[in-house]
Amino acid sequence: MSAVLDKIEINGVDVPLIFEEERLLPIASMQVVFRYSGSLADGEHPGLAKFSARMMNEGTETLGSTGFAKALEERAISLSAHAGTETFVFELTSLKEEFEKGVDLFEDLLRAPNLTDESFKKVQTTTIGSLMRKESDYDYQASLLLKKALFEGTPLAHPADGTVQDIEALRLEKVREFLKKHLVLRRAIVVIGGAMTIEEAKAYVKEALKPLKRGETEPLPFYEASGAGKTVVEEKLTEQAYIYFGAPFKMRVDDPQSYKAKVAAFILGSSGFGSRLMEEVRVKRGLAYSAYGRIVLNKSRSYFSGYLQTKLESQDEAKRVVVDVIDDFVEKGVTQKELEDAKMFLLGSEPLRNETLSQRLGRAFDEYYKGLGLGYSKKQLELIEALTVEELNDFIAKHPEILKLTFAIITNEKETPAGKK
Repeated sequence: MSAVLDKIEINGVDVPLIFEEERLLPIASMQVVFRYSGSLADGEHPGLAKFSARMMNEGTETLGSTGFAKALEERAISLSAHAGTETFVFELTSLKEEFEKGVDLFEDLLRAPNLTDESFKKVQTTTIGSLMRKESDYDYQASLLLKKALFEGTPLAHPADGTVQDIEALRLEKVREFLKKHLVLRRAIVVIGGAMTIEEAKAYVKEALKPLKRGETEPLPFYEASGAGKTVVEEKLTEQAYIYFGAPFKMRVDDPQSYKAKVAAFILGSSGFGSRLMEEVRVKRGLAYSAYGRIVLNKSRSYFSGYLQTKLESQDEAKRVVVDVIDDFVEKGVTQKELEDAKMFLLGSEPLRNETLSQRLGRAFDEYYKGLGLGYSKKQLELIEALTVEELNDFIAKHPEILKLTFAIITNEKETPAGKK
């Protein structure tokens, strides 16, 4: 059966519930998603949401990190927390026969997490170590540089993991405050399924979320990407140039035309070999091993972005090629063959994206969260199949804002042709 949308009343709050029954395998899965509780909610403490998620992976106050991990491992139960840009998520999976125990452990975790000074210091140390290693990850640094340029003055300009200084300054009390505010029923969406009935699913959910307060929520803000079209350069001791680029894309996530954006992005840069960017940058000129571009459509932001790596002496040429490819794309659109190839892949690969229960539940959540309605993915495929090259090119021509490219480049200026002069 396909996923259905329902709700469950807990402590006076109607919590949305997405459910799919699947009895081919004796497994069970549940995600609890808290809205506007990701890195956008960090406030004055960049990295707070992700750090708080790591703290929730430290087990319960009673069992501690090791004891809780052992209790999960003994029954092959997986339970973890993570935070994205917009959401804070718990995931629980196990064999159906062990799911009730998994729910009990999840309830214990929500009721009394291991928020001790000892666990805080452990997470703080490991997080700082990870961030220090990322200082020499120039792909990561270039992506941060681009986000900072595109979303200057907004929470999106800050690293979602924070900086070493941010994490050093963080205190346990801030983590407690964040979790108390955000792990509440009014922010929750539950996605559950497997070898169970919907009545069983509701009983599991009511038990798991019993410790949560009603709480409050607020609307998710939307941030426009900058169209300044500037270039920011950061110098490092690197042997190649890391070029990231982005531009505004004026579309909201629930726009009925979003399927056209999906096809356009596939042809321009997200399809790998065969995409315009890959063909022009790698195949024809050999400037990079790969070149990629995509359109990001989320509730909090929408923009076009891409990246490539190239030799230091080729960075100016690579940048010009990117500009030329996108100029040509907006001006002339796509060919009939490009559209047909895109349709063949997008329509043909759909079954592979919905093979597992977790894939189908993830898709159903995405449809609900973005306001598209359950079953939209099937409708989207029908729209893509019927799309004509004239319609797609008219759509592309109406989005010249992607020409306002901002570049973020990490390079070694002394080794570029200009630097050697």
